[in-house]
Parts: sequence; structure tokens; C-alpha cells
Amino acid sequence: MKKTFLFLTLLFSLFSVYAQPANLNLITESEKLGASVYWDSLSGAGLLEKNGHQLSFRAGDSFVLQDYKKLALTDAPVIKDGVLYVTKAFLDNANKLFKTETNENNGYKIGAILIDPGHGGKDPGAMMTHNVKGKKITVKEKDVNLSVGKMLYTRLKSAYPDKKILMTRNTDKFLSLAERTEIANGVKLGEKEAILYVSVHVNSSLDKKASGYEVWYLSPGYRRTVLEKTGDVDKNLFNVMNSMMEEEYTTESILIAKFIMDGIAAQVGNLSSARGIKAEEWFVVKNSNMPAVLIEVGFLSNEKEALLLADNSYLQKMSLGIYNGLSAFVTHFERSRGFTNH
Repeated sequence: MKKTFLFLTLLFSLFSVYAQPANLNLITESEKLGASVYWDSLSGAGLLEKNGHQLSFRAGDSFVLQDYKKLALTDAPVIKDGVLYVTKAFLDNANKLFKTETNENNGYKIGAILIDPGHGGKDPGAMMTHNVKGKKITVKEKDVNLSVGKMLYTRLKSAYPDKKILMTRNTDKFLSLAERTEIANGVKLGEKEAILYVSVHVNSSLDKKASGYEVWYLSPGYRRTVLEKTGDVDKNLFNVMNSMMEEEYTTESILIAKFIMDGIAAQVGNLSSARGIKAEEWFVVKNSNMPAVLIEVGFLSNEKEALLLADNSYLQKMSLGIYNGLSAFVTHFERSRGFTNH
């Protein structure tokens, strides 16, 4: 029965159940539906959200993931001239999902947040000395990372006493990249708990004028196995499910990045500038089996920004911005997954 269903599903996917053209702008149509839409133009991955339901999709794929647990067949969204288009059937299926009653007993929540202050110990990371009014000031990346990490830890620990708030290091200690991701992937979670991975770093450039903060997430070109395969699961179906689940990590990482960027902007104002959300295959991000982001809080090579990064009050603003972004994502995640006991 499973193989028959899979065969028909794949057959319909290849030849398309629907004959409608994808000519409806998803951003415009989602506004009409009253749904929130999150979409990354680089990966083509995104999601629609309304009434506690989420529909995850990727341009070119005829499969969508409903509420993180059910695969459904639909028309594939397409990208034309940088705009995402869908069919009426795609929107009808989404609207049907949004109208169903939300299962308040799903109980998914963020069980742990792991803060990873980059570098440490024998590895100082970026390091720069600036001459300010005749006085030499040396700023080391490892110190800035740790300061921001500890401030963030304090805020999260106070706000979420029921969650595991962890750090890969809370002292000037060296850890290899592999050790950091081993810590992340080794955190024990409950059956319906998720973990977030946040790596903190500082930038440097040959261009002394370069400045600003940015948040990186895993490049959509990198794929990994995030599900455990059992013996009775069809290989093709497993690959589809794994691809969709990996897309969830990518989509959620993009959302975390967006919320953090907004949070930082609200706190630092015009003291620094936003450089945007980026995609890269950072080792610590691509090897952690969870939503993960890497934050570059500024440029040590820029004298003005280096002095800000040496200022404890500025780092408090930066950590508060990151905290507010994470808090917004936690609320978003737990509301959409049906967790209501705050």
C-alpha cells in the first residue's frame, strides 16, 4: 500500500495533477489571505503561516510540508524575474489548511538554546590595534564574542528558566570546530523539543571602511541527512522527507536571522549598519543538525566600530538585540507548533 501510494504521488508530481498556470504573485495573494509569508529568494524556500498553521514550500517542488509533519502534493511554485508565482490550486490547498482546527496538543517547543562564542584560548580570532588619541587600544575577537555570549546567556537564562540555556565556552578556552558541533548535537532533548544554535563572531576586512553587522545561515547548496531512517521506510520517500525536513532547518534559520537582524537594528540604531542576511557553508553551522545561525557583530578593522566593540554598554545593546530576535523566534515557533504553556 505504501509503495502504491508513493508511486502515484511521484507520478502525479511528474505530470502535474493541475493544469493551471502559476501566474499569481504569492506575496500579493498571501496578503489577501491574511497569511504571513516568509521567503528566501536565494534558496527558493519559504513558508506561509496563518491561524497557527504553517505550509512550507520550495520553488520547483511539487511537495509541501503541512505543519511540519504531513507531506502534500500541489502545484510547484515558480520563480519568474525574481518574483514567486503560484497557482490558484496552491492557494486553495493552503487556505484549506489554514481553516482546519489547530491541534493545541502538539506541544512542540524550544527545549534548548546553545550559544557559541567563536574562537578562544590560543585562537584569538581577528585582532586589531588602533591608536586613539595617542593611546593604543587592542581589541580581540575572542573577547568580544565571549562578552556578547555571556550577556546573551544571562538574558535568556532569566527569561526562560524552563529551557536549557547553554554555552560552548564561558571562559577563555580553545575549542575546535568539531568539538563545538559535537556539543550542539549532543544536547539531550525531550521528544517534542528543538534546539537553536547561535554562533557569535566578529568581522575583519582589508577595507578599513567596511562596517556593520550581519547574520549567516546555511547555504541552500549544502544538503545533509537530518532524519533517522528505519528499515521499513521506502528509500525514495525517505529522501523526500529528509529534503523537506532539511528545508525546514534552512527556513527556520532564515527566520532566526531575520528576527535577529531586526532586533539588533532596533537596539543599536545608527551606531552601526545592517549588512543583511547571508548564506555560507560555515563548519559550525552546516554540521549542527538543527536551525543554526552565525552572527558577525561588527568589524574590528574599522576603528570606529572596533571602539564600539570594546565598549561594554554597546555590547549590551548588541546582546539585547540578539536576545529580542531569538525571543521573537521562540514565540513564533512555539505558537505555530501548538505549544501554549508559557
